[in-house]
Amino acid sequence: MTRPNDLLHTLRDDLEAPVAVRTFGSGWYSGFFALVAAIAGFGLVVALRWPGWFATPELEHYEQALWFRPLVHVVLIASYALALLSLLLRRRKIIGFSALAIGIAAALLGGADVSARETHDWGIFFGVDFFIVNLAATGLMFAPIERFWPHNAKQRLFRFEWREDLFYYLVSSMLVQIATYLALAPSSYINAHSDWFGTFRAAVSAQPWIVQFLEAMVITDFVQYWFHRAFHRVPFLWGFHAVHHSAQAMDWLAGARMHLVEVVLLRGVTSLPLLTFGFSPSVMQAYITMVYIYAGLVRAQSARRFGSLRARAGDAAFPPPASRHRGGSGGREFCDPLSLLGQALRHIPHAAGEMAGRIRDSAEDAAGLFAAAGLSVRE
Repeated sequence: MTRPNDLLHTLRDDLEAPVAVRTFGSGWYSGFFALVAAIAGFGLVVALRWPGWFATPELEHYEQALWFRPLVHVVLIASYALALLSLLLRRRKIIGFSALAIGIAAALLGGADVSARETHDWGIFFGVDFFIVNLAATGLMFAPIERFWPHNAKQRLFRFEWREDLFYYLVSSMLVQIATYLALAPSSYINAHSDWFGTFRAAVSAQPWIVQFLEAMVITDFVQYWFHRAFHRVPFLWGFHAVHHSAQAMDWLAGARMHLVEVVLLRGVTSLPLLTFGFSPSVMQAYITMVYIYAGLVRAQSARRFGSLRARAGDAAFPPPASRHRGGSGGREFCDPLSLLGQALRHIPHAAGEMAGRIRDSAEDAAGLFAAAGLSVRE
């Protein structure tokens, strides 16, 4: 009898199959997209059936829209059709059968017409729908870039350690409520006990939008620089940050590999000035969106340099092995992709090196002149 663990290993092996055996027409692509659609449909059905446990309140408005359930139905139908196509084309049937089984499980739960079940309200939810939406949006944004303009043509989507990075993505998405609560606790406390700060907040929010945006970028950049530097310099903190630097292959998914403690602390420290200084909500949303896309482009496994993004980030997407140790070098790797402070630290050593070289060359020229005159410099 085949054990479930053996089926999972077989599924993994077929997903990681060599490129030569998963060409167009082999049934691999139809099976892969069927599996993605089936998992997405199943997760959304679960969120609709038990919204108190598995749905994110911020997404409730969209899930109650008239178009949402028909969309879930289309996703499930697409998974069935693609799974059957994969079963017809592919000799190894595991991907097609897996997609079909997950799609049928979603239908047995009620499919797109599922009714919400009342559950005991513990005040805690796990963002299954947030995981699906977040993964789909990010994947659709960056996976095509990596596919058509790869930095390493031999690296595929299911590369080394993809399961570990997907697990981090899943955990950080499902625990979004807990992580957000802990991260925003300091700023919430400050806002609740700092009425005397109201005049300053009003002055900040009264500034032009672009001025607020630039100020938010500079302040957050400064805070994150020293936060990141501390995680490299302090051995206890490095124990958490080492998880992020443990990735052996880099792509858009690898950015999710972060210890939950670091996720909470990073978001808490970064959001502290944004939420307590009085910046307009639209400014914060625009800044977070820009950083999200910017960081994804920098980490993307793509040959396209997107202007000077990677150059300015210190090739953070493809760090050499030496940059993965705790100490770091020169402070450059302690910066986020937009780091202005990091740019200053990057150019200071370069400028100092050029000046030292010029001084050395001048000294050598002077020594040559003295020697030509028959004099010794030491004399």
